[in-house]
Amino acid sequence: MNAARSTRLSIALAINLALVAGELVAGLAAHATALVADAGHNLTDVVGLGAALLAIGWAKRPRSETRTFGNHRATILAALFNAVALALITASIVGLSVDRIVHPETVNGAWLLAVAGVALLANGAAAVVLRDRAGDLNMRAALAHMTSDGLAAGFALVAGVVIVVAGRRADLADPAASLAVSLAIVLQAQRLVRASVEVLLESTPSDVDLAALRTAITSVAGVADVHDVHVWSLSSDVRALSAHLVLEGHPTLEQAQELGEQVRGAIVERFGLAHSTLELECERCTDDEDPCGMDTVAPPIGVAGSRP
Repeated sequence: MNAARSTRLSIALAINLALVAGELVAGLAAHATALVADAGHNLTDVVGLGAALLAIGWAKRPRSETRTFGNHRATILAALFNAVALALITASIVGLSVDRIVHPETVNGAWLLAVAGVALLANGAAAVVLRDRAGDLNMRAALAHMTSDGLAAGFALVAGVVIVVAGRRADLADPAASLAVSLAIVLQAQRLVRASVEVLLESTPSDVDLAALRTAITSVAGVADVHDVHVWSLSSDVRALSAHLVLEGHPTLEQAQELGEQVRGAIVERFGLAHSTLELECERCTDDEDPCGMDTVAPPIGVAGSRP
């Protein structure tokens, strides 16, 4: 799957490199801020797609003694980087558009119309290439760049039509199109930042029902109770679980291990868990206090009273 994603990202990257050069030259020649803005946006896309491509290679590196869970979070960091890049380029587009409204220039509507049409087709093709049914956040961030580019080109196309039909009186349609694009980009960036931060904060995935998970675990014969349940994401594709299972009676080590395997069989595929750590208990351990609360965190190593 990662190989296919790398190939699709490489194709989208090549398309955007060509677009940056073409839109920048045409935008400057036509005095069209919508095209210059889209060229700038495509330039950040080149950087963003490159970051997404590098993140996939980074994530494939084997785990080590210092990174025992591997490098899966690389793709989440790339998604966050791309979301922030979208927000920053939006600020520059707004600034350029406001300046053009205050200091209007004549826009070559025909150039704007032609180049925007080509850009719309190219961005549409790149967006189709980047569609990922698995919902990978890294690919979603790359796709967000392409769809926002498509919106920018679409609005620029409309502005070009208006200017060609109405003449110089409609020159302000160009910066107005850029401002409209900015709003759409901000909304996309906000959603990506929120999704990336949720993963980095190890929040429970939105589609995982912890109540249903607990029920599935305790439905396995021999499991009396489950507590201290944690589910989090290492990446869009990799989820992990840790939980304490209270077993009925006092099973032997072999019996307890067999029950653990039965529990994994009942939950791994259903809840999409790539890694699970189950602590098996004959009696419920004492965990009245929140084990993740700030008041219960052990002092740093080397401080008096800390653990050896």
